[in-house]
Amino acid sequence: MRPLNHIAQIWPVLLLAAGLVLLASVVASLCFGALTFTPTDLWAWLTGRADAQTQLILGQLRLPRTLLAALVGGLLAICGTATQGLFRNSLADPSLIGVSAGAAAGASVAIVLLRDVQWSLWGLSLVSLGAFAGGLLVVLLVYRLARGASGTSVVTMLLGGMAFTFLAGAFTSLLEFMADNDMLRRMSLWRMGGLDGADFVRVGLLAVVTTGIAALLLRQRQALNALLLGESEARHLGVDVQCLQRRVIVCVALGMGVAVATAGTIAFIGLVVPHMVRMLVGPDHRYVLPLSGCVGAILLVLADTFARSVMAPTELPVGLVTAFIGAPVFISLLRQRRYLGIGS
Repeated sequence: MRPLNHIAQIWPVLLLAAGLVLLASVVASLCFGALTFTPTDLWAWLTGRADAQTQLILGQLRLPRTLLAALVGGLLAICGTATQGLFRNSLADPSLIGVSAGAAAGASVAIVLLRDVQWSLWGLSLVSLGAFAGGLLVVLLVYRLARGASGTSVVTMLLGGMAFTFLAGAFTSLLEFMADNDMLRRMSLWRMGGLDGADFVRVGLLAVVTTGIAALLLRQRQALNALLLGESEARHLGVDVQCLQRRVIVCVALGMGVAVATAGTIAFIGLVVPHMVRMLVGPDHRYVLPLSGCVGAILLVLADTFARSVMAPTELPVGLVTAFIGAPVFISLLRQRRYLGIGS
């Protein structure tokens, strides 16, 4: 682990470097895809001198998609960081409390049972709203189960999350059995994740949610640092552990629900990114939370650029790309932890 004073000294440089890499990723995302644009084309677009086709592709298609990818990636990484801090385990993931499985079940209900209903809210389709409602419902049930007279049991929450994940998975499989071919394809593509429905309404919604959740979780950074010592030690330091758990769970549930509702299931961002950042700057949440948000945004922007470019004009689901990238990286990190003798 690096000394904290060393991290404090280089922190502005790290944050500036992450910002520059994110900016470069955004530029690459705007340039590459089914049609390739040069930096000169980008400058002409920014100054209003580009032709109508370039204005349409960059302004109405790629820009909102790139911004949505950055916001979703940052939100997933921040939620993953908070979850790992809450459970005091760098291998924890927000899906442990059932958000992803509940969202998949909610989206499946909308696709199969409400296919003839045409309704939307804040730019989100009925499928997206069903996903958000399903994820939020499962988290509320898990939290209710884990809540007792003595407080909230993290172990019960994990076990309850696993139980409701299996239950939601079984319900989703039942809906798949009832679905026709078109429904099955929609359900399958939704679970693979995708940003093809991006528009500025969704970008605005994600910007508000991401900013709010990031601000709330950053306010808990010192409490999360104290919790790393254990619940008893955190209480002795004046931390209201139950209140902290409740705040983090609500933020993670809301953030993951909105992210999954907007972009489908995107794997490994919330698991791998915080783990990598902790290896770089240590466990201090003052540094891990904001840097994880930046790295998560970079990773998903680059993954979406690759998904749009590798088989152009066909687009790969971005969730497949993050899975193919994240799984080997995660295995490599696990091997490094074993060789270094690092525990969980």
